[in-house]
Amino acid sequence: MRQLKWFAKSFANLHTQELHAIYALRTAVFVVEQDCAYQEVDLKDPKSVHVFAQNDAGQIIAVSRIVPPGVSYNELSIGRVAVHKDHRKEGLGDELMSRTLEYISELFGAQPIRISAQEYLVQYYAKHGFQAVGEMYLEDGIPHVEMLRST
Repeated sequence: MRQLKWFAKSFANLHTQELHAIYALRTAVFVVEQDCAYQEVDLKDPKSVHVFAQNDAGQIIAVSRIVPPGVSYNELSIGRVAVHKDHRKEGLGDELMSRTLEYISELFGAQPIRISAQEYLVQYYAKHGFQAVGEMYLEDGIPHVEMLRST
């Protein structure tokens, strides 16, 4: 049974090693695996709360970021949701989203959440209360759908 430690930290409270590991995982997933050259590290990171899971070996294996209202959308948002490729198909993605939603409740209270979901993940997000609210569009060459989770 895996032992994970979960964290939700503001950018200012991240240790440099944690930030490096978060960026390394996100880049591995979104740039390398998805073969998509884009500016993965952006100006939203310093404004966001970073959620991550660390295994008993100290490796960060799952990440997301909570983006405050007014940064990506008028509503609060979740982005950069990623699980290390060696730890997929273990239910970690669902646990990550549940933990992220719990942290949102603790930190911001009940409020709507808007996301830009990769189209192939619409059902994953639907399991967590999100509903598609727009048509498919391309973002960095990848099909996406805007989704909203009401309070």
